[in-house]
Amino acid sequence: MAISTSDRSRGIGAELSRQLLGYARLMRLDRPIGTWLLLWPTLWALWIAGEGRPDPQILLVFVAGTFVMRSAGCVINDFADRRFDGQVARTRDRPLATGEVAPVEALMLFAALGLIAIALLLTLNELTRWLAVIGAALTIVYPFTKRFFVAPQLLMGAAFGWGIPMAFAAETGSVPRLAWLMWLTVVVWAVMYDTLYAMADREDDARIGVRSTAILFGRADLFILSLLQLTLLLALLLVGQVASLGRWYYAGVAVAAALLLYQRLLIRDREPAHCFQAFLNNRHVGAAIAVGIFLDYLYRG
Repeated sequence: MAISTSDRSRGIGAELSRQLLGYARLMRLDRPIGTWLLLWPTLWALWIAGEGRPDPQILLVFVAGTFVMRSAGCVINDFADRRFDGQVARTRDRPLATGEVAPVEALMLFAALGLIAIALLLTLNELTRWLAVIGAALTIVYPFTKRFFVAPQLLMGAAFGWGIPMAFAAETGSVPRLAWLMWLTVVVWAVMYDTLYAMADREDDARIGVRSTAILFGRADLFILSLLQLTLLLALLLVGQVASLGRWYYAGVAVAAALLLYQRLLIRDREPAHCFQAFLNNRHVGAAIAVGIFLDYLYRG
């Protein structure tokens, strides 16, 4: 029986929709937590570097760039993990693990996102572009280090905080010591929250040979996480002092401290679902600090 033109068009449309949905899932458009964790520190830096009034064009470029680079990072991460994700309960339905998206398609999508990122970078100054090269290298290298490096979360933290020196470079043309202090603060924060993420998959990761700080810390994980939380809070207080921030900022830090205490209580039984819930809660930590910074500059006399 002949297939009508309308039926053929509907079939093509359904196939195209299926492919686009697979690409969207590969980019984690349905799970924006990573975008928030990448965006909040970048906004901290833009507001401080711009003394409460960041350049609107630079702000738009960085918001768009954060979305693009987070999507690109997810694509290259899943490409690197495509032979492992199917063996982990939480990740076995990812598009590359199920065959919904082919590896070559993932690489093409990564290249397309990279071209968009380059187009955005061309609107920024030369120093920011050079820093972006380092950030891109961290994004590409990090997923592959999980096979041999005992603490890949350090590299992930370096990548997730790299928007900070870039933001200062774009706003001021330089990267002061304050920017590096903030970057180190985000590295500590990222190691902390990504350890929570890894604790949710610890048994599967140990079985298939993927490295993480959750495995490295072992039964000392809760103690080390408490130390990381304390270090993070002390670093945030130091940032406030160096940046001459006021009471609104410190109120934000106080809210972040309460959230970190909540996370610590959540994970006391090391239940994977609770560890993952604690990881997700970090988007509120970043928001608390951001709101504190925004209000501090807004109500500054």
